[in-house]
Amino acid sequence: MNQVASQLQTEAPEQQQYRVAQQPYYQAMRDEVEMYLAAYQVRMPVMLKGPTGCGKSRFVEHMAWTLKKPLITVACTEDMTASDLVGRYLLDINGTRWQDGPLTVAARIGAICYLDEIVEARSDTIVVIHPLTDHRRQLPLEKKGELLDAHQDFQLVISYNPGYQSLMKDLKQSTRQRFGGIDFDYPQAEVETEIIAHEGGVEREVAARLVQVGESSRNLKGHGLDEGMSTRLLIYAAQLIAQGVDSGAACRMALIAPLTDDPDLRDTLCAAVDTYF
Repeated sequence: MNQVASQLQTEAPEQQQYRVAQQPYYQAMRDEVEMYLAAYQVRMPVMLKGPTGCGKSRFVEHMAWTLKKPLITVACTEDMTASDLVGRYLLDINGTRWQDGPLTVAARIGAICYLDEIVEARSDTIVVIHPLTDHRRQLPLEKKGELLDAHQDFQLVISYNPGYQSLMKDLKQSTRQRFGGIDFDYPQAEVETEIIAHEGGVEREVAARLVQVGESSRNLKGHGLDEGMSTRLLIYAAQLIAQGVDSGAACRMALIAPLTDDPDLRDTLCAAVDTYF
């Protein structure tokens, strides 16, 4: 870590707006921090895989803060075009002007560009990242007639949830094999308890009960639920409880209502809440 810190350079003014201002709270689960730091040293593109709400985005923020590098995050959608990522010409009172997209900005200034839920993007959009993820480290701006060499500090990070993979929403091997991968999952109970207590502002005993409720729901994955309760949802419930909301009502609002509309599954989850609260 000290070796990394000694290599940090003073940021240019255009980078300041993308800085992570405060240290994000993050609890390491395995060796993901060390592996990411090693990958950044060689500017290896990184792919984060894990369920919804398990801490992938927080991890990227934590690493950007640790490395003192700007971070540009893009939430990928099926409507996102290549121009949304790369840039386009705009009309104004003076005529036309070029406006860089977030990927281009990141490549110019040496930021970490985080494409969240990459599989939501269209395949013809995803291919624009390919020249940035091999030895070329270049971004062709075809509409502008420019071939942009990425800044030496630029790194591309993508994430997706393997639980929602399908034939229509999966990464092609031609994309996958351009990245190093880090697997994420929900934290172990002790770590998750600490996270919820800290982020939710509740006592550890309450946080531990919420974790037990969460684990009960995760046991139903594949038995009516596509996903169990995420760490994010458990934090939401803790925050409501910290505001004085009854624990049962807080769990119904933050944990059960968002997860399913099935009456039987809701009854099962309510029973788990009643067991631990």
